Parts: sequence; structure tokens; C-alpha cells
Amino acid sequence: MDYDADLPGHVERTLSRFLREAGEQIRATEPGFASGVDALTEFVMRGGKRLRPTFAWWAWRGTGGREADAEGVLQAVASLELVQACALIHDDLIDSSDSRRGRPTVHVAFADLHTSQQWAGMPASFGLAVAVLIGDLALAWADDMFGAAPLVPATLEAARPAWRAMRTEVLAGQYLDIHTQVTGDASPEAALRVSRLKTAAYTIERPLNLGAALAGAPVAQVTRLREFGRDLGIAFQLRDDLLGVFGDPSVTGKPAGDDLREGKRTLLIALGLRQASGTRAELVTKALGNPGLSEKEVDEVRSTLVEVGAVSAVERRIDELTETALAALARAHLTEPAAVALADLAARATQRTY
Repeated sequence: MDYDADLPGHVERTLSRFLREAGEQIRATEPGFASGVDALTEFVMRGGKRLRPTFAWWAWRGTGGREADAEGVLQAVASLELVQACALIHDDLIDSSDSRRGRPTVHVAFADLHTSQQWAGMPASFGLAVAVLIGDLALAWADDMFGAAPLVPATLEAARPAWRAMRTEVLAGQYLDIHTQVTGDASPEAALRVSRLKTAAYTIERPLNLGAALAGAPVAQVTRLREFGRDLGIAFQLRDDLLGVFGDPSVTGKPAGDDLREGKRTLLIALGLRQASGTRAELVTKALGNPGLSEKEVDEVRSTLVEVGAVSAVERRIDELTETALAALARAHLTEPAAVALADLAARATQRTY
């Protein structure tokens, strides 16, 4: 298919058209909301790996998707980018993050706008409220975009269970994430539960499920694809956890050590605390959730995590999960070029530097 050669470009074309049309409708009746529409449009269109639609697309292609449905499927899977926009905007707010992809987060940008315009009230409260609303708009528009995809009703209905489950799971994962932070649950088991729901499910497992459902794939094939997506998705999150502590800010677009300042109870931290003792364990514990953590203190935590073997343990887990994921992919018996494309995506997702 012509779509295969530049799938991200086709996803962005479809998103741009939908956002323009949806924005025009609300602008016509409520022009005062233009800044919110512009902020969401800019957030969605300014970049990203487009992983979710890509996984969904190749699952559809590899399980017998009909070429006649390509444009409709493209719109359905592109709507996943709006679900992600909702998750990221709200996640930045929950984590009090200042930057995303090298730019101010939505709540920070609107707080700055409030300050520059000298409006009444508190800038931070305004930024918070606007970010909640723009994230909600992204989720509402995701439903609109998915539901309006030009496909026969039976095809869309077949995919709705995966769509509904994905939306619930990502919110459950967000809840578990903040719950583990406030309760101080530093167990590896809790960290992996969060990774499964907050990232693996809506990043890889459910997009694969969605794409296969749009193709009318048999249950056994969907099951194998979900196994592939579950293990690969956790490996993807574990790589993200390493980058959250060791990543280069000029590449990741986020300040180094932000996961420590936010108190993220990742598997990396859980293993570090389990394997450290005495002053080393105390150093890591004190760093978690400290918004004023200095670069020197971040470096000390990094050194500790390396020295106690936590980093190498996470790297081994990534390798193990990638291996089991690829084994499940092989058992799914996808047609080419989908099988090769998904194996290549697995390598990119787990070996990335951003």
C-alpha cells in the first residue's frame, strides 16, 4: 500500500484535517475558545513518534485488512494520537512538569499567558484549569474522530471493545501511578502494574488489539498480538524509566532527573531500593519527590543505581521482555510486510535514546 512508505505523514495529514474541521466548528460559535483549540492543535501536530497508530496500522495490515478500508482505518488509528495528547497534557499537570518536547507544558504556557496579560486571579490556577479542559477536549475529539471514521458500522463496532478498554486502562494506570507515590509502595510488583496499565496497554497492546479488530482477525491471532504488545509495552516503559534518570535533556526534551523530583516509583527505583543498603538507600529515598533536587544530587543517585546493579537489572528485564514479545509475534503468523515492520518497531521502541 502507498500508505506504508510514509505512514507518519499520512497520520499527520489525517490529524491535521480533523483538527482543522473540528476547530472551525467551535470557532464559529465560540471564538473565545480559539486559544484552547490552537494549543491542542499545536500540541498534537508538533511532533511525536506516532507509535500508537503505527502499531495499530501494522496489526490491521498483518491480519488481513482490506485495501478498500485503508483511509477509514487510517482515521480510526490516527485518533489514538488524541488519546495520547489527553494523557500527556494531564500527566504533565499531575507531575508538575515544566517542559515537554523542549517546550513549556500546556499548564505552564497558559499560566505564563495569564501573567503576561495581567489577568485577575492566580496564574497557576488558570494554567491548571485550562490544561484539564484541553486534555478533556483531546479525549472528546478522539471519540469523535474514531466514531466518524469512514468504515462500515460493523467494522467500527468490532473495534469498540478494545477502544473502550484502552481508555479505561490508561486512566487506571494514571491513578495507580499517583497512588504508589503517595503510599510509598516501592515494590517491583507495583511498578510493573503501573507500567502495564499506564503505558503498555494504551501504547502498544490495545492499539494492536484495535488494528486487528478492525481487520476482523480471529481471537487466537488477537491474543498473540496482545501478548506481544503487553511484553513489548512494558519493555518500552522500562526504557523510558531509564531515560527519565539518565537521558540527555537535549534529546528527550525533558529535564534530566525529573522522574526523581516527581517521586516516580519505577522498577528502576524499586530495584535500587531493594538492592541498596545504609546510606545508599537513604540517598535514593531522600531524592524521591524532592522538587529542589540539584544536578549534583541527581548524579549521586545515578551513580548509586549503577553501583547497586539496578540499571543492569532493568536492562536485563528489557532484553527478556523483548525476547518473549518477539516470540509471541512469531506465533501470531502475520502476513508480510507487517511481521517485519512490527519486529523493527520492537527494536526501535526498546533501544531508543528519546
